[in-house]
Amino acid sequence: MKKILFVASECVPFIKTGGLADVVGSLPQKFNREFYDVRVMIPMYSCIPLDLQKKFSFIDHFYLSLSDWVKDKYVGVFKTVLNGITYYLIDNQEYFTCDHPYGDVKRDIERFAFFDKAVLSCLPIIDFKPDVIHCNDWQTGLIPVYLKEQFQAGDFFRDMKTLITIHNLKFQGTWNVEYVRAITGLSDDVFTDHKLKFYKDGNLLKGGLVYSDYITTVSQTYAQEIQTKEYGEGLDGLLYSRRLDTQGIVNGIDPDYFDPSKDASLEVNYSWDDFRVQKPKNKKSLQKELGLELQPKKYLIGIVSRLTDQKGMDLICAAIDDMMDEHTQFVVVGTGERKFEEALLYHASRFPGQMSVHIGYSEKLSQRVYAGVDALLMPSLFEPCGLAQLIALRYGTIPIVRETGGLKDTVIPFNQYEHSGIGFSFQHYSLEDMLGSIYYSREVFLHQKREWNHMVERGMKTDYSWDKSKNKYEEIYYYLT
Repeated sequence: MKKILFVASECVPFIKTGGLADVVGSLPQKFNREFYDVRVMIPMYSCIPLDLQKKFSFIDHFYLSLSDWVKDKYVGVFKTVLNGITYYLIDNQEYFTCDHPYGDVKRDIERFAFFDKAVLSCLPIIDFKPDVIHCNDWQTGLIPVYLKEQFQAGDFFRDMKTLITIHNLKFQGTWNVEYVRAITGLSDDVFTDHKLKFYKDGNLLKGGLVYSDYITTVSQTYAQEIQTKEYGEGLDGLLYSRRLDTQGIVNGIDPDYFDPSKDASLEVNYSWDDFRVQKPKNKKSLQKELGLELQPKKYLIGIVSRLTDQKGMDLICAAIDDMMDEHTQFVVVGTGERKFEEALLYHASRFPGQMSVHIGYSEKLSQRVYAGVDALLMPSLFEPCGLAQLIALRYGTIPIVRETGGLKDTVIPFNQYEHSGIGFSFQHYSLEDMLGSIYYSREVFLHQKREWNHMVERGMKTDYSWDKSKNKYEEIYYYLT
């Protein structure tokens, strides 16, 4: 039996700020438990819901030193089992008492350096010797470093392998070399240009990429993009040099959770065989809820997103005047940079009954938007994978995406001559290209409804569960061991 330990800074249902938590919460569930013993380890944040904290049981504690600066820190180890998966939580009130899992980067580097060394240190205590430690993003980047620099001489850790998954290369965990060296207690020869040094900084993600035995990222196209200067965030040379040990594996979604035939938050449930009758009822309900004109034949475009530059909000704000004709309505749900929140609210005030903006995150409202809108707009500057387009397809909503990262890999563009495709896409990050796709999709919706409905049906039938991706991870685990 293969033993796999997933380590991450967040995981549903305990704590979530983004797609990383969804991946770590869902992927471990998919492995065959006859052949895989998959467990998960995360920090024990104070902001984890109390009803879940009550299910934690104390295992043991010990004290850990990272360096002369960080000495004799308490490490508590807790455990819980949910849906057959064992979860371990690393407790330290000094580091993990918080309202949000992330804050000041400098402080976070110390917190997650502590967490990474605590993960390795507690393995003999919990009597779990993983064949592969599956690390996720920069917060776990020091695990491969500590393993090879300080732990692998011991019999318990010998032959233990590491895999690191890049969920978003933009976030790397960097601070000046002197600080990172003093905090981590790693030797001077670790902080060279070929290891953790990144210009004048120490870089935790770079450490994980250099020291790990294998690298994955969350789509095939993104794996190629990050080997270029445009998308490589300064690490393109390193990633190119490790291209033979790198693979892009697209994320999946949980089809049982994202299921319009069972989703209790919807006005009316539906599936691929009755969406033509039932989905418009959800559209009408959403229009009523958000104060839009009750016009079922209007083209309703939605956005469920962080409101940031990465997500293409500058293009969207610039396009609104051209988008909002007499045939179109527009819905935005999300939170992010204040300039975009204010701009979108301003535009909504200019188009009453035609445009609605909800600042904030509401999972139930998001589900109703996926079910109620006709199209979901995702003009991202870059997108490692993206889950919103997969959820939209599951709910019979057509994605309009820029051809980047996972959006390119998962959204096959509509071809009216071959009667194929499940969405619309554009190549260049430009206002003209985005508007061209919006206009074309609107034309198909208004005047080629039969083609539109066939596209919806194809999208709803497409399998974007974890099954295919899980098999690829299994192949990597076998390769490493």
